[in-house]
Amino acid sequence: MKNFNVIVVGAGGGGAVVAKELGELGLKVLVPEAGPWYGNSKWPCPNTDKGSNSSQHVDDLNVALFKQSYTKLENDMNDLITGKLRWGPANRESPPWTRVFEQSGFVWQNSGVGGSTQHYLANSPRAFPTMVDGEWPISYRELLPFYEKVEAELPVEFAPVTAKEELFYFGAKRAGWSLLSTLDVNSAGYRPQPNAILPPNPNLTNPKYSTYELSWMKGCTLAGHCINGCPHGPSVDKIPKRSTNVSYTPLALATGNVEIMPNTFTYKIITENHPTEGIRATGVKVRNTWTGTEQEFYADCIVLAAGAIETPRLWLNSNLPFNEWVGKGLSNHNMDLVTGIFNSKELVSIINSSNVGPNVGHTSGARFDYPGLGSLLAMGLSPGLTASFAYGLSKSGSSPYLHNQTFSKDRVIGKGLMELMANYQNTMNLLIVTHDEVVKSNKVSITPTVKDEHGPVPAISYIATKKTLRRKKEMIKIATDILVSAGAKRVVHSDWPDGIMIHVMSTMRMGYVVDQNCEAFQVKRLFIADNSVLVNGLGGPNPTLTTQALATRTAKIINDKYF
Repeated sequence: MKNFNVIVVGAGGGGAVVAKELGELGLKVLVPEAGPWYGNSKWPCPNTDKGSNSSQHVDDLNVALFKQSYTKLENDMNDLITGKLRWGPANRESPPWTRVFEQSGFVWQNSGVGGSTQHYLANSPRAFPTMVDGEWPISYRELLPFYEKVEAELPVEFAPVTAKEELFYFGAKRAGWSLLSTLDVNSAGYRPQPNAILPPNPNLTNPKYSTYELSWMKGCTLAGHCINGCPHGPSVDKIPKRSTNVSYTPLALATGNVEIMPNTFTYKIITENHPTEGIRATGVKVRNTWTGTEQEFYADCIVLAAGAIETPRLWLNSNLPFNEWVGKGLSNHNMDLVTGIFNSKELVSIINSSNVGPNVGHTSGARFDYPGLGSLLAMGLSPGLTASFAYGLSKSGSSPYLHNQTFSKDRVIGKGLMELMANYQNTMNLLIVTHDEVVKSNKVSITPTVKDEHGPVPAISYIATKKTLRRKKEMIKIATDILVSAGAKRVVHSDWPDGIMIHVMSTMRMGYVVDQNCEAFQVKRLFIADNSVLVNGLGGPNPTLTTQALATRTAKIINDKYF
């Protein structure tokens, strides 16, 4: 059996980062990942054939296979039951992995190398400093060098301006807000979105090149639909949207010290009683999702990066010591959507274009931040996601008609939906990202009587607090004001159920389950490097960059302390 210094459970937003950092430090790292690996020659048919066992060579990455997998077909990619980007095994004929919900809703997460960064918007803002200082066991200043390292590594760039960003800036300025000129946000205002997306291809407007030729060059094509994945670029490591499967994973493999095993579900942490350290983690038990074969792997340190739902589940199913905060404090950013519909003739005088073009540019290229309340993300969703997320999720009931009021929040169906979608090119969505209050009753637990092949499944319980709902209501007012100030003739409030979970955080909080080094208080040599260690919802900013900064910091601590 191979000897590993560290096992990292999960190759997503945090796991790939910590693996790459440890590999560069010379440590031997194994990364079992539950889902498939798209764009690797060892898995030429990742959804229909089990392929190989593992990959540890950067030469295995294959951009042609990558582009075959990321089709941009909305249902093919995003369907929660059978889509390639779902929480489930590689074999799409098998059902997704089960979660129990104690309220209506769903968790939008992915399995596979790259994790949920495969479908993220690549938004990479830093946390609000006031949400770290005084609430976390480390200071914001301590995070800064790790933010800067990740921002340079990905890299993070300010989003270019297309029509929808120009319209958003126009509305925000007319609504009385100021342009922010810092990455460290302490006051309310609007700004370009810091995104982990390569700068635009300089040849985009050159008539010499076809769309197909542009798709094989380095640089963003501004083609939109990024949430489905980004099948553009000359090689896997030069794909514009910097999901960890195209950014940190190639860098990890290039160290020669990292081995990644897709289709390998970790279902138990192995521990031992050590005479001086007490309970310490020594290995993991895994199951191959194609064959059902079970194996054990051992290492000097274990890092959990399975996400804010599966990491507490793994702790609970491993019978690790009781901690009253394991799985507790779930933060969800309690999201919602407000959509503005604009008049073509009036748009020309505002942005010199007759349409907003939601399908052009970065999915989210501009944002509004309000420390203490949350954030707004100016978004251009694809047609299917616009129909569902903007008009089809309201908990307020449904109506086949468009009423004559300027502001509405019914779920629109039938003829009314057809009329709204006929105006798709003249819509702009503002995603409400609420500073969610952390309470113990919002949690991930396990249901002993409901099991899958990996043990008792996670049960998710979330009810927004009155404070969170007040904050969301205020952010909805601000969003509506910005859209109306920009010239929207109709505003539709989607009124999402509270249980729609996209930014799931804080279920294994630093200072409660893990210490300031992200090492478990009760289990030595067990570290966590995913969204679950975030102490709170950061105030509203997207969590990925902060998780990656912490993962970079944690890798250094692991090496310094144990190696």
